[in-house]
Amino acid sequence: MNAQLIAGFGMDTITMAGSLEAKLEAMKGAGFSQVMLMARDLVSHPAGVAGAVAAVKASGLRPTGFQVLRDFEGLSGHLHDYKMDMAKSMLEMCAATGSKVLLVCSSTSRHATDDINALARDLKKLAMLAIPLGIKIAYEGLSWGRNINEFTTAWDVVCLADCPNLGIGLDSFHIFASKTPLDSIDELDPKKIFLTQLSDFMWNETPTFEDRMTTARTFRVFPGEGVHSAQLADLVLRLERIGYRGDYSFEVFNDDYQQLPLATVAARARRSALWLQDDVLHRAAPLPDWTRKAS
Repeated sequence: MNAQLIAGFGMDTITMAGSLEAKLEAMKGAGFSQVMLMARDLVSHPAGVAGAVAAVKASGLRPTGFQVLRDFEGLSGHLHDYKMDMAKSMLEMCAATGSKVLLVCSSTSRHATDDINALARDLKKLAMLAIPLGIKIAYEGLSWGRNINEFTTAWDVVCLADCPNLGIGLDSFHIFASKTPLDSIDELDPKKIFLTQLSDFMWNETPTFEDRMTTARTFRVFPGEGVHSAQLADLVLRLERIGYRGDYSFEVFNDDYQQLPLATVAARARRSALWLQDDVLHRAAPLPDWTRKAS
């Protein structure tokens, strides 16, 4: 029997081991109504992309978004042409799943220019390709990005590009790892925040890009499980105050969780979502289906 629905929160498939179907079942059983998908979920499925898409639709979970296009912006010549081809394929898969958001991470390539106008031009070009598909582009500043490594500078690029379906994606890990002041949240337009991904980790200092990458890819934990609980609460409350009403997804890469039963991992995620929903945001639980139908 499924647990009571947790509105506004979802999990990333990257957090769990096992088949796509098993992950979706565990998420739904824990009360989540949405899932953040990866391209790997589709291309590695035994029945191919069509089989993966069918599994997502059969689960009833709404795709929070689709990830991730990497090292896209700021390239030139044959590298730019190559990445444009990759982007078109990613957009096609994103659309096939019914995802309305494609996540794009800031480039780490040494071949990428630091010309902010070129970065904005490339992202606008990508966003224009996404418009006919009804897809929004969420640009996220990786804390080890070559030129853009904070959400504040990602926001500068988005503003310069000035395209209606181009916004930013926020990731609490990168915000805390780069020590970006949370006061900067107040400068954002909530309608241009297309995705917020949440996680924590077990130490305060990640002084080098290598430290950040290692922690980010192997040892994130769910919100409330690490040492940044107060900062996480502050982050979501600031987003709430500026009017953000979009999705939260748990972007948790953790080697230990990959060795645990799916139900155990999903239960940990559920505790985190309830902490944020009940204790931090003080949101009322959604009414059961039968009460909505009766009204």
